Amino acid sequence: MHAMQNMPISFPGLFGDWSFNPDPKLLDIGNGVYWYGVLITLGVLIALLFCARQAPKYGITQDDLYTFFIWALPLSLIGARLYYVIFYLDLYKNGDGSLDWSRIIAIWDGGAAIYGGIIAAVITLVIFCKLKKLSIGAMLDVCVMGLFIGQAIGRWGNFFNREAFGTETTLPWRMGLWLSSSVYVEVHPTFLYESLWNVLGLILVYFVVSKLRSFDGENACFYFAWYAFGRFWIEGLRTDSLYLFDWTIAGQPIRVSQALSLVIFVAAVLVLIIRRSRHPDPANLFVTRRLMAQAAAQSEQYLAEREADERDAALLSAVDQAGREADAEIVAQDAAPHTADAPSEDGDSPAAEETSHTQQ
Repeated sequence: MHAMQNMPISFPGLFGDWSFNPDPKLLDIGNGVYWYGVLITLGVLIALLFCARQAPKYGITQDDLYTFFIWALPLSLIGARLYYVIFYLDLYKNGDGSLDWSRIIAIWDGGAAIYGGIIAAVITLVIFCKLKKLSIGAMLDVCVMGLFIGQAIGRWGNFFNREAFGTETTLPWRMGLWLSSSVYVEVHPTFLYESLWNVLGLILVYFVVSKLRSFDGENACFYFAWYAFGRFWIEGLRTDSLYLFDWTIAGQPIRVSQALSLVIFVAAVLVLIIRRSRHPDPANLFVTRRLMAQAAAQSEQYLAEREADERDAALLSAVDQAGREADAEIVAQDAAPHTADAPSEDGDSPAAEETSHTQQ
């Protein structure tokens, strides 16, 4: 089902007959500045700033994080678009079966999938960490908190677009939408479910999981398990799912996000259980090893500087002593003529010469 974007939105179970009609566009310039894009951008910026503050706790510098962000952002957008196009490929074909590349690259017309963005971001992260010699697990532990934030905020773009909603329901928090000028439905606000699910996940990671973290990648395991579990049941309510080509199970089409969520959930839980069962030592965390290496380097530098200072002090002392001895020798030489008369050329002293004259 697709709702009309120029018709009001209501929550009859919460606010009665009250409704409102927000424009999907914030500014009608060019192709338009959509709330969806604005909210995603806002979510990315808040996520980046939050992660930058958390990064040092995981042994990641802010410069490393910012550099990774420059790499990951454009590649994640490409990944999100490719994922969507691959599973909706028929929408981007011409009448003769060839691909319409102008429509494929027109991401401003809509069509992106969060799983494609996450997959591209993870691949980029692995390559980046290998090149920079950083811990993949530690970097993931930082970045998944940003994913929670970005997804929680970005999902509200679906609200303005009247999309990513679920099947009809009579629950108190149901959302009223118009499918046409005469067809009105009350549905699950699944965009809201996913937004709140991400907020709760962030709270748990920040206040619980990160405090008990015993190995690099533990936050990431929790994120993938938590998000995949929530996305699995939320996806089952949605009416705009991507399907795995024409494959079916028990006669039912396979939702791509549900299938991927199941795989990710099982994998994340298995990794978490296996790593935890080995009783990992928190002392082996990347941040601990990096801090110890920095402390050792600083200690070596301190000892080297101290040794250099001692050598300089000994050299200065030797120079000072040599100077003192030279000064003493000069003083001694200056004082010598005043304490004893020098002998005459014939070997007689002046006193002896005077005595000789007296006797004469």
